[in-house]
Amino acid sequence: MSETILEVRDLRKHFPIRRGLLARTVGSVRAVDGVSFSIAQGETLGLVGESGSGKTTTGRCVLRLVEPTSGEIRFDGTDLRALDAEPMRRMRRHMQIVFQDPYGSLNPRMRVETLVGEPLEIHEPSLSKADRRVRVASLMERVGLSPDLMRRYPHEFSGGQRQRIGIARALATSPKFLVLDEPVSALDVSVQAQVINLLQDLQRDLGLTYLFIAHDLAVVEHISQRVIVMYLGRIMEEASRDDIYAHPLHPYTKSLLSAVPVPEPGAKKARVELRGDIPSPAAPPPGCVFQTRCPIAQERCRVEIPALVELSPGHRVACHFPG
Repeated sequence: MSETILEVRDLRKHFPIRRGLLARTVGSVRAVDGVSFSIAQGETLGLVGESGSGKTTTGRCVLRLVEPTSGEIRFDGTDLRALDAEPMRRMRRHMQIVFQDPYGSLNPRMRVETLVGEPLEIHEPSLSKADRRVRVASLMERVGLSPDLMRRYPHEFSGGQRQRIGIARALATSPKFLVLDEPVSALDVSVQAQVINLLQDLQRDLGLTYLFIAHDLAVVEHISQRVIVMYLGRIMEEASRDDIYAHPLHPYTKSLLSAVPVPEPGAKKARVELRGDIPSPAAPPPGCVFQTRCPIAQERCRVEIPALVELSPGHRVACHFPG
């Protein structure tokens, strides 16, 4: 077993709901509600679920881009929540993020040389301008772009090229761990494959560890070693990639997998259709949060929250009636 690089325990993020002239707190949005997981060095953990399930908030809480309400986050043995602003800023050179939207995550007024070199300016201020330029050129080549393009602005690149620039910027400080927040969802399918292959090559060459957030289960199956399925701020199921795709135990996981298109023409598979929409995280249902849409829900599901139980080695499920 590889050494654990990230350990998250009982992570919660509740956003207050304020109303009235005095902005009194009248409730909270439970975006993340008791999430625990770990990631080994060099591993890719896929985090999947519908929009509103808490995936992105989990990733940003891990990096403390969003401050958690409670819980423990340990990165490389360090308790991140115990760090003040300056130690946390220094720690961030080892933990970076690639955002979903390459059109919105790059400052349109900056040239690529400045965008990619900015982390070096912050974390390695002693680096000369010439050395920084050499490093930026090397990063451009690393992600498959010509260094001759460094003087261009983001609008002069395609979507896939912009995401490569975002990856180069994330790699500038030689991090150990990357949060990939739906990094290919805004790209064409053919470009998605190129970026996924690039991420896999970088992981192999640099020994990187990924938290890969996505809603496309086909992409997650291709890149991840383990998969966590989230729903309404909670973990529904966690298992190895092969186990969760071949033997899903939670009805929500089964419904997500049944919606993945079959590549063979004419091939059919049973659909597990869900009723209704995902409830509001400001007013989650009692008992199991999935019970309002679950096709096998029983009375116990409406009153008792299922524990996340390990039913086989490495396979955890939060369901009263798994299988």
